[in-house]
Amino acid sequence: MIIVPGKTVVLTYTLSLDNGQVIDTNVGDKPLTYIHGEEVLLFGIEQKLEGKRTGDSFRVSISPEDGFGEKSEDAVFDIPLEEIPEEGRKKGAVVTAVGPQGQELEGRVTSVSTTAATLDFNHPLAGKTLYLEITVLQVN
Repeated sequence: MIIVPGKTVVLTYTLSLDNGQVIDTNVGDKPLTYIHGEEVLLFGIEQKLEGKRTGDSFRVSISPEDGFGEKSEDAVFDIPLEEIPEEGRKKGAVVTAVGPQGQELEGRVTSVSTTAATLDFNHPLAGKTLYLEITVLQVN
């Protein structure tokens, strides 16, 4: 069977970056099962899977635009230290905040001064090209 919208797809993948660093993989673990076209996966990944068949193994690259987007300076804020929990006052810490629609957002502390911390609310993979090795195990 061919991957088209509405088909259930079972696959394994390895996600890495330009430098070869593996970010995520399910190889040797439970395969990923999803319904194609229901926007469960990133748009760029679903596009690359369209038309593939059971048994296909391939490598693809996903541009930032089709992945987690470009980095946005509008998502970087200087926050006074008194508004940040003690454990969040160091570079690399992850701080949770509430967004404009009440959603939970995670920001990474990128720098700390004596009065403020800079928090970056971009996705950690924003601005990066993603590389995937995918094996389609089953299409129903």
